[in-house]
Amino acid sequence: MKPSAVIFDLDGTVLDNEDEYGASFKKVLESLGAKDVSDFPHVRGIGVKENWPGLVEKYDIKTDKPSEVLARLTQEEYLKQIESVTIKDGLREFVDSLKEKGIKTALATSNDRWIVDKIFEKLRLDSFFDMVTTGEEARLKKPEPDLFLVTADKLGVTPSECLVIEDAASGIAAAHSAGMKAVGLAGEPERKKELKEADIIVEGYPEMFQKISSN
Repeated sequence: MKPSAVIFDLDGTVLDNEDEYGASFKKVLESLGAKDVSDFPHVRGIGVKENWPGLVEKYDIKTDKPSEVLARLTQEEYLKQIESVTIKDGLREFVDSLKEKGIKTALATSNDRWIVDKIFEKLRLDSFFDMVTTGEEARLKKPEPDLFLVTADKLGVTPSECLVIEDAASGIAAAHSAGMKAVGLAGEPERKKELKEADIIVEGYPEMFQKISSN
């Protein structure tokens, strides 16, 4: 598996930020009267706004606030914790190794451009990626393939030349629907089962490039 381009998801893949997003969803849910909210109430990978209809139903919330407003409240809570957000261990070295081999890099995230801009400013991620695609650029978000197809077009490569790195089942499904191979970044052994549809599953970036190059 030697791609012409590697496309990265952002949350949970480039960034160590799932705790922060979990806490943000939980804070807003509890402010709406939800009880017994788990530390990770949301579905990974589908977008903040897209999570809210399911959460309203799951926690039987009575609110007139539309999903757009609830998403904005969640993002505002997330930004309060932005100083705790870091990049994944080994990511910088992995990206450098891709660039040394002439492999293009891109970010494709369901998240909003204004949030991505703040993250890029804080963590200085501009040099990591040749191209960035955010949720506003796709008609449908993951698990639909739109984000990845838009990104491949912007990179000037065919979908079959792309490898996607994802930490969520929805992202793996989106990559396959787009005609791309997918690596599941589990982070920890117990999450590998969630990513079983991936072409390759790894726990972290230190082992990633060797596996990609040898397949």
